[in-house]
Amino acid sequence: MIASLLIANRGEIACRVIRTARKLGIRTIAVYSDADAKALHARQADEAVHIGASPARESYLRGDKIIAAAKATGAEAIHPGYGFLSENADFAQDVIDAGLIWVGPKPDSIRAMGLKDAAKTLMAAAGVPVTPGYIGDDQSPERLKTEADAIGYPVLIKAVAGGGGKGMRKVERLEDFDDALESCKREAASSFGNDIVLLERWIESPRHIEVQVFGDSHGNVVHLFERDCSLQRRHQKVIEEAPAPGMDEATREAVCSAAVRAAKAVNYENAGTIEFIADTSDKKDGGSGLRADRIWFMEMNTRLQVEHPVTEEITGQDLVEWQLRVASGEALPRRQDELSINGHAIEARLYAEDPARGFLPSIGEIDHLGLGYGQGWTIFAPESSIAKFPRQSVHAGVEQGDGVSQFYDPMIAKLVAHARSRTDAIEALARSCDTVSTWPVRNNAGFLVALLRRPEFLNGRATTSYIDQELEHLLETATLNAALLPVAAAQLFAIGGGALSAIDGEDFPSLAGGIWTHLLGFRANREPATEMLLLVDGAPRKAEIGTQTRGNVVGGSRMFGVNGGIVIVDAGWPHLFQLARFDGQSASIGNGSIPAPMPGKVTAVEVAPGDTVTKGQRLLTLEAMKMEHALTAPFDGTVAELNVEPGQQVQVDAVLVRIEPAG
Repeated sequence: MIASLLIANRGEIACRVIRTARKLGIRTIAVYSDADAKALHARQADEAVHIGASPARESYLRGDKIIAAAKATGAEAIHPGYGFLSENADFAQDVIDAGLIWVGPKPDSIRAMGLKDAAKTLMAAAGVPVTPGYIGDDQSPERLKTEADAIGYPVLIKAVAGGGGKGMRKVERLEDFDDALESCKREAASSFGNDIVLLERWIESPRHIEVQVFGDSHGNVVHLFERDCSLQRRHQKVIEEAPAPGMDEATREAVCSAAVRAAKAVNYENAGTIEFIADTSDKKDGGSGLRADRIWFMEMNTRLQVEHPVTEEITGQDLVEWQLRVASGEALPRRQDELSINGHAIEARLYAEDPARGFLPSIGEIDHLGLGYGQGWTIFAPESSIAKFPRQSVHAGVEQGDGVSQFYDPMIAKLVAHARSRTDAIEALARSCDTVSTWPVRNNAGFLVALLRRPEFLNGRATTSYIDQELEHLLETATLNAALLPVAAAQLFAIGGGALSAIDGEDFPSLAGGIWTHLLGFRANREPATEMLLLVDGAPRKAEIGTQTRGNVVGGSRMFGVNGGIVIVDAGWPHLFQLARFDGQSASIGNGSIPAPMPGKVTAVEVAPGDTVTKGQRLLTLEAMKMEHALTAPFDGTVAELNVEPGQQVQVDAVLVRIEPAG
């Protein structure tokens, strides 16, 4: 067994690998950038090495620095995690050439599956079903257009390199083909340095089915069943589950056997995932539409997947332990006939982003963090997990007080639920997401709750286009529940503005019963107050003062204090309640102060002090996370204060401009 391991990654996956390595008695070495000097993974490892500046290209993508760190610390092996250099065949070869153990597939296997056109050709030769389409050297627009016409519209143009949805275009009709092809090739060249494309039949009702495979150096290859990852937003996975809903045994056998053939075709070792696309448009007798003859190979991910915990839950196997044992030269821990499915598991990716504001990344320190019911991480064997149902677990890469950086993927944690049935697992996960709270960093928990409780998902019929089609409805649950207004008013009135700073980030004790129940609204020598003016998520609202508050205020809601107010989390969505005046100052955007939603650079200023503006008018543009974000006027008024100029770098929550309301 490997004795010492360097993890060439960060965040949740680095913490995940450290946990299993510690269980096996393996010494761990973390690497970190400037931005991650105090990160959780660097704190948890036995040793941590600084490898460069915050941008990934100067640290986590510097293979030479990572190998040097491994050499300097006496590490025997390198685990790449996922992302960054995990599927870089040249880096894998450099690790091996340096005399270190690479915890992953052989470089040749990575290369064989690296380009979609070559991989599809190889899979077809191995008897793995591939999506009908065109893969060819002739990349002339005329030939591609002819092939598209033969396939039939709509057709999908797809770059052979890269991933993440880039370099992909759906073309509905012949007249649009030339423009779509040019756009696709331009994006592919920019993103991957390769503008070669292939064509595929467009699947009208697609589901994303993938199979976990594992191989060793002794010629053994097994599958650990399938996962369904159909719930995606802009080609990025949001919810993953195992097994796939509606999968019958005959179809499971066909798709899992095809995945094993695919892995054997490239002499695969270690963990990998074979991804398939399923056409479920033919739902006979109200079924799921999953059929063996309508599932085709899409691509292979030559690494451990983000969603691997759901496979671990239903099989009772620790896949990171499998990785380390296989890399050490051992045979696979289980034969195919020793693996079985136990119950249903589902995972949600909790991101630091604000769905109500176009899913903008939310950057900064996490002053308050509550991650649902489940805490910690444990792998249960199938026979022992029966007594544990249902259970929730959290796979986190941060703790309270840590920060979310602008330089990396903003995932906070993965929330996982495992139960006897799919229905119970979904409900357990929804309850966990219901109570998630982060502040001032926002999160997507409310969006996840809405998604988990949609009927199309509950009945197993959601396709890969479902989120994009239903996004407006999924965001409707962000609307404030009016029943929270009197509760918040009572709480703010009872504790008084002066006490708010003392309870920053703390959960409120129940105020039910006792003297406060009867004296809410009382003022000496005056009539009791019955309503007050609040700022709710920055907007002024009148609220009647309620008679009491409880820790569980409305349904599954919860409440905690922040400096200057309280936050109530309802159905996963946080709502900030403040007194309309706090310490003699206006509390927030409700009085026209426009703060920076994240650190960034002001690229354009379109108003000047004294200008008259209308609600929704663009005031300035902020560039952050490689995207431009327009900040607009919250109401009609006049520019009373302008604190920035083009080119200026600003920090999160810095007041950029203030609008004085008209009248």
